[in-house]
Amino acid sequence: MSADHRIGPPLTGGERDTLRAFLDYHRATLAMKCEGLGDEELRQRSMPPSTLSLLGLVRHMAEVERAWFHRVFEDREAPMVWSQEIDFQAAYDASAATRAEAFGAWAAEVERSRRIEKEAESLDTTGVQPRWEKEVSLRMVMVHVLLEYARHNGHADFLREGVDGTVGA
Repeated sequence: MSADHRIGPPLTGGERDTLRAFLDYHRATLAMKCEGLGDEELRQRSMPPSTLSLLGLVRHMAEVERAWFHRVFEDREAPMVWSQEIDFQAAYDASAATRAEAFGAWAAEVERSRRIEKEAESLDTTGVQPRWEKEVSLRMVMVHVLLEYARHNGHADFLREGVDGTVGA
């Protein structure tokens, strides 16, 4: 990993700006954890029988972005990125994946999510979570996705250390 170029969340400010900044900070953290590694290193698994890898996390987060922004606010019937069914585990199998494929899909989903969030009138804007058939607010979606990143960035810390000994933010 090179120098830390992430932009920290504001110390003061409104709820929406704070949520947006924390979400982007965690997106940047995942990218930083993968920085400087090739496909083989990114596919390195944590420990048997787990298929968890840094590349698998990137693929999984593309699915999370799609499931929580695109499917909730734009197209409930949109297929997932790596599975025909709603199978978040399918993304973790990165055995044949490449950095270009995984990061390309993730970047596209992140950009779509950012657009959806920016176009929403407020954090109270609602959509329907297709798996639950329940209405959810943009606020809830942003917090949920933020928590997904935070949890998986913890995994990324251990995965990166296992690949090349690199620790830190």
